[in-house]
Amino acid sequence: MSTEELPTVYILSDSLGETADQVAKAILSQFDEGVFNIVRLPRVSSRGQLQGLLRGASAKPCVFVYTLATPKLRVEMDMLVRQMGVAAVDVIGPGIEAFGHLADAEPAWMAGMTRRTDRGYFERVEALEFAVKHDDGRNVEELTEAEIVLIGVSRTSKTPLSMYLAFKGYRVANIPLMVEVPPPPQLMEIDRRRVFGLVCSPDLLVEIRSQRVSDLGVYARRYADRSAVEEELEASRDVMRRIGCIVVSSEGRAIEETAQEILRHLRAHGLGLSG
Repeated sequence: MSTEELPTVYILSDSLGETADQVAKAILSQFDEGVFNIVRLPRVSSRGQLQGLLRGASAKPCVFVYTLATPKLRVEMDMLVRQMGVAAVDVIGPGIEAFGHLADAEPAWMAGMTRRTDRGYFERVEALEFAVKHDDGRNVEELTEAEIVLIGVSRTSKTPLSMYLAFKGYRVANIPLMVEVPPPPQLMEIDRRRVFGLVCSPDLLVEIRSQRVSDLGVYARRYADRSAVEEELEASRDVMRRIGCIVVSSEGRAIEETAQEILRHLRAHGLGLSG
C-alpha cells in the first residue's frame, strides 16, 4: 500500500506542534510501522486556514491530533469536527480546562507557552555545561561569570555539589585548594558572597581518601596521611579566611542539604538566579 493510501494522522497546532507530535508518537508506538501516514501542520494562525486544512484532509480516512491554544481557533476546530464528523484528539484542551476548574483560575490560552516553559530546561543545560567546563579549577579566567564558586581540598564534595546546583540552573565553578599550589588570583577578585568554602573533619577525609589510595599511585603516600590532611585543611581554612567567604560543612549531609544551605545564603544577600 502506498503512503497516499494509508490512513493519515494530522498533527495540527497553532505553535510548532511539538507536544502533539510527542503524544502522537506515543500512540503510534502501539502499532506496527507503516500503518499510518503522518503529516505535520504547524503554525495554523487563522480560521480560514483551519477550515481549508480540515476540508481538504477529511476526504480520506484520517485523525487530527491537535494542540490549539488560541480561543478563536479552538472554537472553530470544535465546530468543524462536529459538522464534518472528523476523528480528532484534543491533546491539551481538556487538561487546561480541568486544571483551571480545580484552581478556579483562568488559563492564558496562548500558543507556544510550552516552549516558554522549556526555557528553564535549556538554562539548566547551559548551567551544567558551565559546571563541567569549570570543574576542578579549569578555565579560571572565566571565574567572574560564575554565580557560585565552591572551594575546598580534594574529596569535600565540590564536583557533585557543583553538578547538583547546576541542575538547579546555577552557573557553578569549583576550585581545589592545595598546600603546594596558591589559589588563582581571580578567586580574590570576585564577590566573596558568591564563594563557599567546603570543609569536613580530618577523620572523615582520611577515611574517604584511604578508599582511593590504590588508584592514585605515588601521590597516595601523603594523600591519606593524617598529618598531611590536617595541614591541607588548615591551609584551606586560611584561604577561606582571607577571602572572607562563607564556610559550609559537607560532613554527614546529603548533597541536597549542603546545596540548600548555600542557596539560603545566596538568597539572604539577594543573589539568586540571574536573568
